[in-house]
Amino acid sequence: MKNIKSIAGVALLAMMATSSHAAKSVTVGELQGFTGPLESMIGAMSGGANLAVTEANASGSFLQGTINVVQGDSVCIDAAVAIAQAEKMVNEDNVMAIMGPNCSGNTIAVIEGVIVPNGIVSISPSATSPAIDALDDGGFFFRTAAPDTKQGPMLAKVAMARGQTDMAVTHSNSDYGKALADAFVAAYEEMGGTVTVFSAHEDDKADYSADVAALSAGGSATLAVLGYADTGGRGIIAASEDTGAFTDYIFGDGMISEVTAGAVADGSWGAKPSPSAELQAAWEVVATAGGVDGKGVYSGESYDAMALIILAAQAAGSTDRAAIQAEVMNVANAPGNKCHAGKLGECLKMISGGLPVDYVGATGVELDAVGTPNGSYAEQEVIAGAFTTVEVHN
Repeated sequence: MKNIKSIAGVALLAMMATSSHAAKSVTVGELQGFTGPLESMIGAMSGGANLAVTEANASGSFLQGTINVVQGDSVCIDAAVAIAQAEKMVNEDNVMAIMGPNCSGNTIAVIEGVIVPNGIVSISPSATSPAIDALDDGGFFFRTAAPDTKQGPMLAKVAMARGQTDMAVTHSNSDYGKALADAFVAAYEEMGGTVTVFSAHEDDKADYSADVAALSAGGSATLAVLGYADTGGRGIIAASEDTGAFTDYIFGDGMISEVTAGAVADGSWGAKPSPSAELQAAWEVVATAGGVDGKGVYSGESYDAMALIILAAQAAGSTDRAAIQAEVMNVANAPGNKCHAGKLGECLKMISGGLPVDYVGATGVELDAVGTPNGSYAEQEVIAGAFTTVEVHN
């Protein structure tokens, strides 16, 4: 009888331990522009981020228990709103880290106002301003999207290769738009291109006809639109199409949307961050299985941003914010066992087993000393009313 009681007691303790582990949970913040100028892109981005969480939870291998996600709407271009949402996540929701924000201006504000003062990791899937790398972020900010100093020259190179030797250029009057436009114009002119008119446009205006008239006064048939698909960029295109001011367009990543493709004729083109064709195809398989649009702009980068948070917390063996920060670069970069999208359960097991991982993910993650990836871009042309990748440029 003594032995039976002893065995029963051990079994009870085991059950209690298992129940205790299962009952544990942690919270991660998802700070994205659910409304605002990137609204049409956020569905795929949020889907990618939450697919990483679903995958980790389903594996049962995350040491801290179940991962819960609390969402906050940064509205993308209102710094006060973004800061308030981030502060709520940190102080009320007690998140262990934040996936986001999206737009560069908001991201800079959140880094300075919330991330640094509170010492909490933030990984953005889409903030691309080069100015971010110069910030004193205390080592707590990372991103899975490359800066516009890389996208701008790529756009210029492709434009010249396509024979587009002169054009008007307009950009959103924002940190993102100005940085991308400056990088593009500098490279384009250095390659021999001519910018006939270069001007900023304000977002959320009711009428863009005057903007388009000024842009077309330079005489070029081509317009580069480096803005946001759901606000000023869309308004610029609508006014141009109404008047026939331009016959073809070039778009930055903020314009790669069904909204844009459906508003212009075939032949216009743009760029979006993209890994190699092999990685992109693999990501689309994983995304489709998870009910996510794997072709959506920054969907893979969003999956990677959330996955890095999860893996760093696993490596830290803790939800301590500083401990997570100390592990991000370790799980993101070589050396280690390659860790691909769709395999987070296996990666979590490797980490808990004491094995190092090198997170490749959906987009081929490898971060430099300031937590920024090198990045590559897909040249996308509007074909049959949809953006279609025609080539990937490193």
